[in-house]
Amino acid sequence: MSATLSVDFNQLKSLVNQFDINQKIELIEILEKETFPLRFKNFLEKIKTDEIDLDEITAEVERIRANRYNAKKEY
Repeated sequence: MSATLSVDFNQLKSLVNQFDINQKIELIEILEKETFPLRFKNFLEKIKTDEIDLDEITAEVERIRANRYNAKKEY
């Protein structure tokens, strides 16, 4: 047997307000899991920039690696 219940957003908020803290945390975890792909996509769009390219990133990584390698050799 299957059933459907229709509630509007205000009714849903009223129901959530009646939950205990553990139920609210569980609901948050469910919503975070289901919305992660969209939130991650929005994050990537927000940080997208043309100010730095792959060559600059690679050069910076190599510079840091060399510094760390040299620091280890000194000890």
